Amino acid sequence: MLSPHSSLIIEQIRNTSNTTEAARGLEIFIKHYNQGEIEAIIQLLDHQHAGITALIARVLEQIAPDSVEPLITAFDNSIDHGQQARIVQILANIGDGRALPLLVDMVGVEVANHCQGNVRRIAARGLGKILRSHPLRHDHCSPAIDKLIWALLHTEDWALRYAAAVSLSEIATDQTISALQQALAQERDRVVQQRIHLLLSHSITL
Repeated sequence: MLSPHSSLIIEQIRNTSNTTEAARGLEIFIKHYNQGEIEAIIQLLDHQHAGITALIARVLEQIAPDSVEPLITAFDNSIDHGQQARIVQILANIGDGRALPLLVDMVGVEVANHCQGNVRRIAARGLGKILRSHPLRHDHCSPAIDKLIWALLHTEDWALRYAAAVSLSEIATDQTISALQQALAQERDRVVQQRIHLLLSHSITL
């Protein structure tokens, strides 16, 4: 539940188009927020001013890990694809292992528009960041690795294959290197092919 002070700050941010004013309000919020007030900040991700939306996203990244569970809940409850995309981007940037199942699901989502295609690529890179920075037990990371390998070998979106290749190279296990080698043999897009070749060359020298 919002305190009267936090409620006033949230309302001021929602009604302003001035990024300086919004930044000042968010700075005050960070100093005094409690866990129950994070949801109200997440709801501001639909702000009509792109610059203010970017500030809110950075704040949610800054207060992680407190923001991770509220962000996942907000994603599940949202029917706004734009807001879902922003939440996926924030969670990918945070790189917390609790977001792993959501990001795995997003890599495999059926693409209906360009926005969803971009979300898949963001999610693929988020998986690489999580598995590189926070090694998890095999039973937790295996579905994520399997999904990235699937994205690399079996999807039509060249940019998703590119993102999956970069993430698999960051994870750098025998399984992921083998998948990259297989992809190099079958890849027909020159940009992706060159990137995989570079990634494999770097992996071999490590």
